[in-house]
Amino acid sequence: MAGKLTARGVETAKLGTHGDGGGLYLVVSPKGAKKWVFRFKIRGKQSLMGLGSEELVTLAEARDKAIDARRMVVAGINPIAARRQAELAAIAKPTFGAVADELVASKAGGWRNVKHRDQWVSSLETYAAPLRNVPVDEIDTERILSVLKPIWTAKPETANRVRNRIELVLSAAKAKGLRSGDNPAVWRGHLDHLLAQRPKLSARGHFKAMPYEEVPAFFCRLRDVDTIAARALEFAILTGARTAETLKAVWDEIDLNARLWILPPARTKAEREHRVPLSKAAIAVLEPLYALQTCEFVFPSPRGNRHMAHVAMQKVLARMNVTNATVHGFRSTFRDWAGDVTLFQREIAEAALSHKVGDAAEQAYRRGDALEKRRALMEAWAAWCEPKRGDNVLPMLRPGA
Repeated sequence: MAGKLTARGVETAKLGTHGDGGGLYLVVSPKGAKKWVFRFKIRGKQSLMGLGSEELVTLAEARDKAIDARRMVVAGINPIAARRQAELAAIAKPTFGAVADELVASKAGGWRNVKHRDQWVSSLETYAAPLRNVPVDEIDTERILSVLKPIWTAKPETANRVRNRIELVLSAAKAKGLRSGDNPAVWRGHLDHLLAQRPKLSARGHFKAMPYEEVPAFFCRLRDVDTIAARALEFAILTGARTAETLKAVWDEIDLNARLWILPPARTKAEREHRVPLSKAAIAVLEPLYALQTCEFVFPSPRGNRHMAHVAMQKVLARMNVTNATVHGFRSTFRDWAGDVTLFQREIAEAALSHKVGDAAEQAYRRGDALEKRRALMEAWAAWCEPKRGDNVLPMLRPGA
């Protein structure tokens, strides 16, 4: 079209209005600022529509925008009104982050504990960060893969949790009518064709577990580590407790005279009270700490009136160069030992780990927790863990022996 602008002409344009044809103009202000405008007439009314500054919009991009606007005019649509409606619609679209935050808030009363809630929030804010500002109805498979691929093999457990939580957020959005179609975060029949299969867990589970035959020698080394974290680890192993249960233990939960540790429902995974019989070896760990207590926590942080960090016990293993065990894995070690070396009933060993045994009906009728039988089991476990002399070989242990 005659009279069209050139890239050089745009660069050197002086004060005034310079036409490119088809209603597209470059306007240069007295201060030298340049912007693109589109002039059009619709329903007999002349209008001017801004298309952006020359710094942000190239000549080619301005022409494309003008073509789109002209098509609307031909169709009887005011391009300015159409753009305003699109902007309002975009503003009204909730983002993935907004839906995720709303879902977390709606689950407030159902979280097992604060840590569980924080894990949800952290994973969605950290790993799903690229999705947070995207309108929830624009989340597609490609966007989800861009989030999952960098961590899928490097952090498989984390990646699977992130995928599952994204799926739940998108399902919530669909339930609210904010998106339609299939959920692009589902695994079976969709992402399982696009991502590598996660390796199956070993028989012991995800956590490395030390063979029970090696525990006595390990205890001999552990007792040479003179730190509170090492005593926390020793206590956790002797009681079969979980990491958080151990580190957040407070003195009000422990009765040294009765040799009993009572965890309230809010502190247990099963959300029910769990009574832990304390062996003589476990009491031996606690008594020096009780005499020196400085706060409510049994295993306090050296940085003040709070419990020890979640990774404190695992760091003890790392400093001892123990590579075949995790803190949680010692629960598996205990269970293997109870099943292989002792004659205690399976239900007693499971109860010691605060596992639910049997179906709902059986649990309803079994009101007791077999405390005294478990006390005998934990004394036998403590005896096994005790560093042994060459002639100190324990026979198969019977309940109450």
